[in-house]
Amino acid sequence: MHSFCCHMGGQEEGELCAGLQRLKQEHGPLREQKQRLFERAQAIAGAKEEKNWREWLLALRESVQVFVNELDPHSEREEGVLFPMMEQYIGRTSGPIAVMEYEHEQAKQRLASFLAETAELPETVDRDRAAALANVVIDAYHVLAEHFMKEENVLFPMAERLLSAEEKEELAEKISQI
Repeated sequence: MHSFCCHMGGQEEGELCAGLQRLKQEHGPLREQKQRLFERAQAIAGAKEEKNWREWLLALRESVQVFVNELDPHSEREEGVLFPMMEQYIGRTSGPIAVMEYEHEQAKQRLASFLAETAELPETVDRDRAAALANVVIDAYHVLAEHFMKEENVLFPMAERLLSAEEKEELAEKISQI
């Protein structure tokens, strides 16, 4: 799955249509939130002191929930509108769309797992358990960091080349409704 960028031509310069530009711009705030999650999770995972990590995990959990609430509509705009529009040109069962959907699923699964595992924390959470939980968030961060890069440098420019003017208008209209 990691050879996607190399096989698809790497970064392209150029303007994106309104719909694609919106999807790309949504990455900015998501990237900032994702970075803060990563830093908080790293502070937990890398800590050496033995103490009760429950409150730290609850704070991280709250931030992860806010992030998921922002990420989900963005993912829906891609999975529900952009990917089906591109499917007619490049297919969906293998290649770029399959990779994007796989990465969406991997990130969502990790974040959902963290939220489920932290929903009912015991009164005391030791360092090892806290680090294991924080590492789930760190894994999700890495999946999404690579994913955003692939979308911005490969998928969005590819969509710009493939979609007709009418499809680009339809894309902008449909994603504005989600």
